[in-house]
Amino acid sequence: MKIAAIQMRSGLDPNANLAALEPMLRKAAAEGVDYVLTPEVTMIFPENREQLSSVAAPFENHPQLKRVGELARELGIHIHIGSLPVPLEDGRFANRSVLFAPDGSQQAVYDKIHLFDADIAGLNAYRESATYKGGEEAVVTPVGDFTLGFSICYDMRFPKLYNALANGGATLIAVPAAFTVPTGQAHWHVLLRARAIETGSYVIAAAQGGVHQNGRATYGHSLVIDPWGKIVAELDHDEPGVLVVEIDPAAVVEARQRIPALANAKEFARPGLQS
Repeated sequence: MKIAAIQMRSGLDPNANLAALEPMLRKAAAEGVDYVLTPEVTMIFPENREQLSSVAAPFENHPQLKRVGELARELGIHIHIGSLPVPLEDGRFANRSVLFAPDGSQQAVYDKIHLFDADIAGLNAYRESATYKGGEEAVVTPVGDFTLGFSICYDMRFPKLYNALANGGATLIAVPAAFTVPTGQAHWHVLLRARAIETGSYVIAAAQGGVHQNGRATYGHSLVIDPWGKIVAELDHDEPGVLVVEIDPAAVVEARQRIPALANAKEFARPGLQS
């Protein structure tokens, strides 16, 4: 099966972001892909909560998603919008991933589970949970000869989620992201390779890249990793682009036979302090 990761430099205008995305979706389809993944915050990369509140559209009848569904049907491919903010009743947002089937219908949705809340010495506290509400359910769904597992950006730091996805049948795991440059340089490749190795799955990571309208800089380097942990293709830069890769379900079977970590895993009690 051919898959594609789209790298973007999303700004503050949802219609402009959609206009930038559409030709890349058409390029991927022209190269024969069955499934294409876009980055986190594809439709809007907000500067702050106030700006986000003024632009984010309700999920029902969402104008940009409606157009993506039309494109999925026209092109006859799965289109996976890595994420977009969706307003919730409590005033916060869901960071939501949406997969469209080749008939244009919404096949599956996933709300990012893990939120970045941190107190960092010398810096202001960062509370993603003040703006977003975390999801509560891991999601898998069939895509061709693969079963797709969903995750978003910060999720990649939590192996328990990826273990649950693999044990739920996932053989291809999506990681749309908007990684900062310093953390990207330090952790991007090693974390994604680890998630592929420990689950024996393909990992496809579609990233934001470059300096955005909101002033943030993201790392780029969209890539695909095979179940043995090898990077099989990468956009080795932060410019917008399309990465097309052919993947083989037999590679998942082989990797899991050679290293049967999923089958060999055991339940155990939490550690207790012994003196």
